[in-house]
Amino acid sequence: MKTPAFLSVCMNPTIQKTLIFSGLVRDAVNRTAEHIVDASGKGVNVSRVLTQLGKNCCHLTQLGGAFRPFFLDLCGQDGIRVEWVESSSAIRFCYTLLDRAEGSVTELVEEAEQVSEGTGEKLLAAFSKLVADFSCVIISGSKAAGFPDSIIPEMVRLAKTEGLRVILDIRGKDLLESLPYGPDVVKPNIDEFLSTYAHGYSPKSTPPDELKEKVAEIWAEVYRKYPSSLVLTRGAGSVWYAEKGELAEYAFAPVAPLNTIGSGDSFTAGLAAALEDGATLGEAVIQGARCGALNAALLRPGVIR
Repeated sequence: MKTPAFLSVCMNPTIQKTLIFSGLVRDAVNRTAEHIVDASGKGVNVSRVLTQLGKNCCHLTQLGGAFRPFFLDLCGQDGIRVEWVESSSAIRFCYTLLDRAEGSVTELVEEAEQVSEGTGEKLLAAFSKLVADFSCVIISGSKAAGFPDSIIPEMVRLAKTEGLRVILDIRGKDLLESLPYGPDVVKPNIDEFLSTYAHGYSPKSTPPDELKEKVAEIWAEVYRKYPSSLVLTRGAGSVWYAEKGELAEYAFAPVAPLNTIGSGDSFTAGLAAALEDGATLGEAVIQGARCGALNAALLRPGVIR
């Protein structure tokens, strides 16, 4: 049996600026001397938390543009091992605006530039060389434009051929076309799940009991064809999860959040670490929720300390 080691894959790297305001005023100049910058994106956040948990983790991504050395330096400061391929795509910036007066967290997201031709083939070749050295593959987030639709399903196929655990925090076509290859755990949030499987439903407009019943119905049908486990995060709400098609629930104690950005990724890291350490799915959900809560109470995205 392999020692737990994690390959965290994401195709949308980010430099995250977090700006903290005593109070934001619309239609006015807002200044602050309190701000931080981090390497981010879902895969980096997962990798950082796994590293903070003391796990052996490598992050695989695409990088390009003038800010690549800065991004790699930020990862190095956090002890994150990064393997990357050239994409000629400038790393996007995203911004978190924290309003202390309202306790609000506002996220401003740049769409990524299209990667250069052949980036998908290079990334898949890098994945193929790396994958056998790991026990668990985690694929998170959306793809930058220019990647072939087949790349994530093919990564899942290769990982499962090697007998590895595969955890997917993805949605839409990427998720649907990966399921036939047998990922072990599918872990979207509630909005991503509904956008993939139930377009007419929303957490804001559908009563929780009705929504839970709908999710249970959908996943029971999916599980009959593709027997993956489901873990469904719902922000500050309880976690819904299903190991053998039957939906269960874990309600955790609420925390006073400071910055919720990266909490879902921290959950994914905690979940994956616990599963690789031999936990049941229910036990791993508890560890995931613990890591998500730790992140929400801290200022930086995708950290637990």
